[in-house]
Amino acid sequence: MSKAVLITGGNLGSVAENLEAAREAISREVGVVERCSSVLESEAWGFEAEERFLNQVLVVATALPPEQLLERCLQIERQLGRVRRPGPRYGSRTMDIDLLFYDDRVVDSDRLTIPHPRIAERDFVLAPLEEVLPDYVHPVLKKTIRQLRRELLQAANPPGADGMKN
Repeated sequence: MSKAVLITGGNLGSVAENLEAAREAISREVGVVERCSSVLESEAWGFEAEERFLNQVLVVATALPPEQLLERCLQIERQLGRVRRPGPRYGSRTMDIDLLFYDDRVVDSDRLTIPHPRIAERDFVLAPLEEVLPDYVHPVLKKTIRQLRRELLQAANPPGADGMKN
C-alpha cells in the first residue's frame, strides 16, 4: 500500500456536506483514510470570490497507482457536481480534490505533477498539512511541512512590516 496525501475543498453548495461526501467516497473508492485534518476556512486563492472555501487534508493508504488515483479523484469531483469548463484556471467549485503527495515519489507527466507544484505558496494547504504531517519532508524542496509553512508566513509578514523596529 502507498500513502497518498489529498486535499479536498470547495466553496459552492453545501460545502461541509460535500467535504464529508468526498471523504466517504475516497474511503470507498480510493483506500483507507488514515488521518484527516480539521476543516480550514479560507479566502479564494488566485481569483476573487464572495464565498469562502473549506478545505481538508486526508492521508490515504491506497493500492491505486498515481494516474488511477487521479482519475478516481476526478470521478468523485464530478459525482459531487464539479464541472470543468474552458476559461480561467481558478474559479468557484463544489469540489476540488488535489493529489499533494504520493509516498515520496516525484512524478512529472502531461497529466500529473507530484508533489503538487504550488504547495509551498498556499497556506490553505500548508496549515492543514502541518496539522497531520508536520515533519513530513517535501521530496523536492527537502524541507518539512512545518518549515515550509513558517517560511510562507514569514514572507507574508516580514519582521518590521507592522512599522515596529526590530
